[in-house]
Amino acid sequence: MNCHSCGAQLAATARFCHKCGARVGGAQAAGWRAGLPWGVAGAALGALVAVVLIRVVPGGGAAPLPEPAMGTSAPFASGGGTPPDISRMTPEERATRLYNRVMSLHSAGKPDSAEFFLPMALQAYAMLPNLDVDARYHVGVLELTGGDAAAALAQADSIRQVAASHLFGFMLRARALEAQKDPRGALQAYHDFLKYEAAERARRLPEYAEHAQNLDAFHRQALDATSARPGTSN
Repeated sequence: MNCHSCGAQLAATARFCHKCGARVGGAQAAGWRAGLPWGVAGAALGALVAVVLIRVVPGGGAAPLPEPAMGTSAPFASGGGTPPDISRMTPEERATRLYNRVMSLHSAGKPDSAEFFLPMALQAYAMLPNLDVDARYHVGVLELTGGDAAAALAQADSIRQVAASHLFGFMLRARALEAQKDPRGALQAYHDFLKYEAAERARRLPEYAEHAQNLDAFHRQALDATSARPGTSN
């Protein structure tokens, strides 16, 4: 697939041209209007970097730090530090920052703002040459946030193909099947999560450390779900 504006080669899942910023599949635009979506995305990513800092955990993972309180400035905005050079970020770092931004806005009860950053985050992951398990989990969570349960389920299945007992696959599968009104399938995913949880967490994978709170919360939900109804065979 090629961009209708500049002719650049695009990925099949691209929503914006990575070269000129034109919207894929939209009406053709000329002049400055063709680059407007990318200009907005660039401004938004700049705002993201100015507000959200991340801490790096062992293994290369990242987790968001709390946003500054209303009426305060980010540390480097008030002279307390130097903003990171976006051009020096790896594609993976840019994707992770956008994922963290969407999740923090969603958790803060700001769905409109989360929706604004969501396509940028998905596009950032679509531009990565390869997706590891952690990246596929991020994409699946983003798809669920956007209401696309089928796409999230596809990511869960992809995780299971490369790591059959990885907990992220069960987590995505349970959430996606619940969204698709498949309680029996979701219940099986909860059972599978609990079945493999101890052995998997004993592996101390970096993505498990990064998402420890999510794993703990899902563990409690899995216990509630499996104790409320008779379990399926394991």
